[in-house]
Amino acid sequence: MDARCLGIAVGSTGAVFYLACILTMSTAPRDKAIVFFNSLLHGIDVTPILREHVSFGEVLFGIVATFVLGWFAGVLIAGFYNWNGGKTRT
Repeated sequence: MDARCLGIAVGSTGAVFYLACILTMSTAPRDKAIVFFNSLLHGIDVTPILREHVSFGEVLFGIVATFVLGWFAGVLIAGFYNWNGGKTRT
């Protein structure tokens, strides 16, 4: 498995989810966003931490950081998979 390709795939997927979160926060009313994110997090109350106003710099940093962490996770997953020789138990 190509570690770089999997890293890019996982990182890009994370960035798309981050952008979807931005879209949700910018279009949904606050009370609906709270219900949505509470449902995703199995009842964890996001009300005290939900911020509606985030600077462009924080958004840019968040997208980049999400991509980098996702890339790193994908590379690690592929690395461990390859280290095992790509064998699976049946």
